[in-house]
Amino acid sequence: MIPAFRAGGVLHRRLWQAFPREARRRALFRGFALLAPRPAPVAPPLAPPVVVAGMLSQPSGLGEGARLQLAALQENGIAARGIDLSSALKQGEGPPPERLAPGPGTLIVHVGGPMLPWALFALGRGAVRGRRVVACWAWELSRLAPDWAIGLPFAHEIWACSAFCAEAMRQPGGPPVRVVPYPLTPPAPSALTRADFGLPEGAFVALCAFNAASSMERKNPLAAVLAFRKAFGDAPDRILVLKTMKTRFGGAGWEELRQAIAGAPNIRVIEAEMPRADVQALMRASDALLSLHRAEGFGLHLAEAMALARPVIATGWSGNMDFMDDATALLVPCRLVPARDRVGTYAVEGACWADPDTDAAAALLLRAATDREAMAALGARARDRVASQLSPRVIAELFADALGHHPS
Repeated sequence: MIPAFRAGGVLHRRLWQAFPREARRRALFRGFALLAPRPAPVAPPLAPPVVVAGMLSQPSGLGEGARLQLAALQENGIAARGIDLSSALKQGEGPPPERLAPGPGTLIVHVGGPMLPWALFALGRGAVRGRRVVACWAWELSRLAPDWAIGLPFAHEIWACSAFCAEAMRQPGGPPVRVVPYPLTPPAPSALTRADFGLPEGAFVALCAFNAASSMERKNPLAAVLAFRKAFGDAPDRILVLKTMKTRFGGAGWEELRQAIAGAPNIRVIEAEMPRADVQALMRASDALLSLHRAEGFGLHLAEAMALARPVIATGWSGNMDFMDDATALLVPCRLVPARDRVGTYAVEGACWADPDTDAAAALLLRAATDREAMAALGARARDRVASQLSPRVIAELFADALGHHPS
């Protein structure tokens, strides 16, 4: 619940929830656009100290991106601190976000475009006054959703996590956009093994990881199941693990997936919010990561699997192409089709996304399962690629260039 409605009581909340979801969204976004403090018309310089505001305690890609950026800044000599906005989204759960006094420096905000006015409202006028406001955005289509335009006047500039995102975010009359990828810290998997996850030794294990609340159509695990079934059928020594969470938000897409895997003896579902170290342990315990996504703004979990030297079989389109090519991943060909999802998040007129070829993906799965020597070499190249391109030190240098400050 947005903070303006915390004090409304049960009756007010019920009345509010009686309105259609999209009408509520539009009203909230427009309301906060009227209430939120606006950045100075003349942008202050990009400079330390830096405040990174975002969903720092949420187990999501958006939250992880903010955490990684904050850690990279701090570990590489750039003065930075974080402010968690997570509790501000809930009905009075936890303390409100810290209010900042006016001052020079840079405020980097990790929320989606429509939510940027809300975030500035929650942070208070002091957070904006005197600071350069940077919107750190990720978006999964080649065209920006119309409601993201609400956030454009509230940022002096936009940092996009990939070249794919940046192209969508460059809008006529909008703020300048630069590509600043997410930094990838060296993997630190927990001690969990295959036995802890109930996976047999000696089997080929493919992992498909997705958040069911992030649009089942976009994450497209159904295609991963179809490709796996084409490649291996019911073979007991070939296992597909579907690692997911928040399936209560998966709607019809989750039910469709459940029906597709019903009775399949070699498909396992792990539904849990797990610590990052345990997720990385599951990646390490797997032989390959399978992602037949329709679109990714960046593809952080793909980069993490590469850092663990695991072969990644992935759709060859969207944000992941910044750090993937044929030398470092098994890229699945696709065709572009109109973007359609049942929850409406990606119902953008004229937008397209990928329809990956499941026959080609099945062939790549067979290759990954049988040519272990080639896969080991591919995994090593993938590990070296992300280490050289996405290391915290490399990304901190991008931050330093942007901020006009170079760490010692």
